[in-house]
Amino acid sequence: MTTQAADGRYRAMVLAIVMTGVMMSAIDTTAVVLGLPVMMQDLHSDIVSMIWVIMSYLLVITIFGTQVGRLGDMYGRARMYNLGFAVFTFGSLLSGISATGPELIACRVIQGAGGALISSNSGAVIADTFPANERGKAYGFTGVGWSVGAILGILVGGAFVTFLNWRYIFFINLPIGIVATAVGFYVLKERSPKIKAKIDFVGMGLLGAGLFLVLLGLTNITGSGWSTMYAAELVVGFATVAGFVLYENRATSPMIDFGLLRQRVLTASVFAAFFQALASFAVLFLVIMYLQGPRGLSPFNASLLLVPGYVLGAIIAPFAGRSADKFGARVVASIGLTLQILGILVYSTLALNSSLDVVILGSVVSGAGSSSFFPANNSAVMASAPRNAYGVASGLLRTFSNIGMVSSFAMALMIASLSISRQMAFSIFLGVGKISGTLSAAFIQGMHSALMASVALLAVALLLSIFRGREARTRAEGAKPPTGPRS
Repeated sequence: MTTQAADGRYRAMVLAIVMTGVMMSAIDTTAVVLGLPVMMQDLHSDIVSMIWVIMSYLLVITIFGTQVGRLGDMYGRARMYNLGFAVFTFGSLLSGISATGPELIACRVIQGAGGALISSNSGAVIADTFPANERGKAYGFTGVGWSVGAILGILVGGAFVTFLNWRYIFFINLPIGIVATAVGFYVLKERSPKIKAKIDFVGMGLLGAGLFLVLLGLTNITGSGWSTMYAAELVVGFATVAGFVLYENRATSPMIDFGLLRQRVLTASVFAAFFQALASFAVLFLVIMYLQGPRGLSPFNASLLLVPGYVLGAIIAPFAGRSADKFGARVVASIGLTLQILGILVYSTLALNSSLDVVILGSVVSGAGSSSFFPANNSAVMASAPRNAYGVASGLLRTFSNIGMVSSFAMALMIASLSISRQMAFSIFLGVGKISGTLSAAFIQGMHSALMASVALLAVALLLSIFRGREARTRAEGAKPPTGPRS
């Protein structure tokens, strides 16, 4: 086999492994949402507690994002990526055998730690393997992995919940994770020298405590209404996050290297990802709540209407990635954000008696937009990061994206609770409550206001994307990988 053929084969295997990790995460994300109502009943838990089955996972990934990326820079990105597969798989096993709600939440924390290792090092593994002028294409294929995983999560997760048991939502990760860990250990090779750094435990603690208190306050206010205690949780949480920022600017080895944000393209790309996540995640849940509440669909049937968007996204993502390599991230990512805005405007026309085809159209337009934005924006971040900081840059991108996602999730529930009763908002989200009459009209009015807020947030992301500048993409940066199995 020629060296060029061996290089191509190695890159294909790396891409397949990274796509598997992304796909597992997507399956887990969509399937868990579908399974929450059954989990709540089986574990004899309450609605507010079960929300933390999702929130705890997102929170852990957010807190650990940059630090496990730094671990990759310190001890090897491939090694940390493979460790992530092992931890995620172990967390899946524990989640599947959980006997109580708190136990499931704790196991989801373990699963989130593995997810953080996978997501924060996957971008760096690709950056180590592919030259800068081919990374957009690679990130495009990871977008395929996400779309396929989301579809499988809906179909397989719905089948498990309906015909078997919700625990299989987690057990399905076991054979995939075991095989992926073994193959990854054999195939993935370290491509860059390890660097000396320290883990910022103080920064992690401050950010974790701050975000937890903010999310706890938002969740409690949504579930029980305003009180002095819940307001204090928000105030202390925001103050702790502010303290985190001040500390990071003085720390010798900060959790978030704000020095990286001096690079214009990288900074604009990271914050574009933040505002995109803050806007888009809320839209997904509001539309599902609309379908389950006023329209009376089951969680499974509601999710099926979003499948066309994921299918189109899987088709478009590789072409969007190649286009980003050719024309630059600014053009492709900005087109993607524009399409997402148009998709939300389609959703904003939904009424009590609208055809469900409107939901399908909105999902298709939004799916085309997100699948164009992600590979282009991800490649712009890695093209603008120093080679010895790929792990930190990848973790930085994931941290800001996840802060946007988890904040958007809480925001969606809070916005819904402004239009209808708090408990009803939670029960609709979990698929165990339906509304009609004046309550339906009130919810839809609130949903429209929230969708317009999401359009405004996406407009900010679009401006950041347009004015980010053009990243450098050269072949010289992409050294060839070693061939043959790991020694």
